[in-house]
Amino acid sequence: MKQFLNKADEPTRRQFMLNAARAYLGVHLFPMLGPTIASAAAEGAAKGAKAKHVIYLFMNGGMSHLDTFDPKPKKKDVMGPTKTIQSKVDGVEISEFLPKTAQVTDKMCIINSMNSTQGAHEQGVYMMHTSYSPRGTIKHPALGSWVVKLGGRMHPELPGFVAVNSAPESTGGGFFGAKFSAAPIGRPDEGLQDSSRAHDVSKEDFSRRLTLADKLNQQFHSRYPNTDVKAYEELYREAISLMNSKDLAAFNIGEEDQETRDLYGSGTFAQGCLLARRLVEHDVRFVEVQLGGWDTHYDNFTAVEGRCKEFDQAYAALLIDLEKRGKLQDTLVVVATEFGRTPKIDTNHNDGRDHHPSAFSCVLAGGGVKGGMKYGLTDTSGAKVKENKVSVQDFNATIAYALGLPYDLVMMSPTKRPFKLADKGMPITSIFG
Repeated sequence: MKQFLNKADEPTRRQFMLNAARAYLGVHLFPMLGPTIASAAAEGAAKGAKAKHVIYLFMNGGMSHLDTFDPKPKKKDVMGPTKTIQSKVDGVEISEFLPKTAQVTDKMCIINSMNSTQGAHEQGVYMMHTSYSPRGTIKHPALGSWVVKLGGRMHPELPGFVAVNSAPESTGGGFFGAKFSAAPIGRPDEGLQDSSRAHDVSKEDFSRRLTLADKLNQQFHSRYPNTDVKAYEELYREAISLMNSKDLAAFNIGEEDQETRDLYGSGTFAQGCLLARRLVEHDVRFVEVQLGGWDTHYDNFTAVEGRCKEFDQAYAALLIDLEKRGKLQDTLVVVATEFGRTPKIDTNHNDGRDHHPSAFSCVLAGGGVKGGMKYGLTDTSGAKVKENKVSVQDFNATIAYALGLPYDLVMMSPTKRPFKLADKGMPITSIFG
C-alpha cells in the first residue's frame, strides 16, 4: 500500500482517499480549510478594510461590455439594436437589458477599463481566477483559495470557500492542496450533497464505522507516514464535523420565505445568489456563483438579452437584500468575466461578437467600495482602454485590498517558486470610501 501511494500521482492518491471515505462512511470529503496566515494578513492588511466576505459572480463565456455596462449610444454601428437607459445615478447609462440593475447603480462601482492578455476562454478564465497564465508544470490556487489561506475560515465547521455551478478547474486549491479547494454545489436548491449520514446507516452503525476507521488510520499512519494521505484525513475529519454542525441548514434555501425567493427569481443563478447570501450570513468567507452562456459569437443580441434577464433580477435582489440585512457593508460583491466582445458586429454569424480581451467591464459593490461611480474609460467604440487601465491582476489585488489581505505577500510553492495572490497587480485604492 505504501509503495502504491508513494508512486501514485496526486489525482490517484486523492481518489483513493475519497473512495475509501465514501465506502466506509457514506460521506464525501469536502475541501474545507487548512492553517491560516493570520500574522501575515495582519501585517499586510489594508488599513480600514471593511469587507469580510466575497460573493464572486462569474459571467462565463465573455460578457459583452458594450451590451451591458459600457454602451456607446452614439455609435449605432457598434451598438446594433441595443439601447441604453438612464440609471439611478446621474450621468451613468447602462444597457436596456439591465433595468433592475439600473436601480441599484448607487451601490456599484463599474470598472470599464479592464484589460487581459488572454483571449481564449480556458486561459482567460484561468487568469481571472488565479492571476496567472496556465502552466503545464504547476496548478495555481484560485482566488477563493488564496482568500481562505491568507485570511482563514470564519466559521469553525462550515467551509471557507464554496462554488456554485463552477468548474473545479477554476476553483481548485492548486499548490495549496485540496483542503483549500471550493466545496462544490451543483444545484443550489439541493444544497451540499452527501453532507448528512446516509439514511440506511444508523447512528450506532455510523459511530461503529468511525471507530473502526480511526483504528485503521492510526495503524496505517504509524507504519506508513504519508503527507498526502494525512491531508485527506484532515478533510475526512472536517467532513464529519460539518455533518454534525447546527449551521448546515445554511445550505438550505428552502428555509427562505416566499417573498424573499420571489425577490431573487426562480432560475438557477438566482437561487445561487440567494444561497450565497445565506452562506455569508453564516460566515462563509468566499462564495462563487457562475452564470454561463455569454459566448455570443452567434446572434449576440438575442443571447445577451437572455443572459441579462437571468442576471438582472438576481443581482439587484442580492444587493438590496444584503443591504437590508446589514451585510452589504462587509460583503464585497464582484461581477467578473474573462473578456469582453468586439465592437465589430459579425453579420456572417447572425450579428455575433467575437472575443475581445483589450477592453471589458467588471463591477464591484459593497465591502467599502464607493457606489454610484464608474472607473476607467474606453474609446468611443469600446475597443481600447483610454484611461485608468486595470489588469486582471490589479482587479484581484483590489479584491484582496478590500478584505485587508496582503496581496503582495510571497508564498512558495512545493517546488520553491514564489507566487503572490495577484502576481504583480496593484489595487485600485481610490474606489474605496
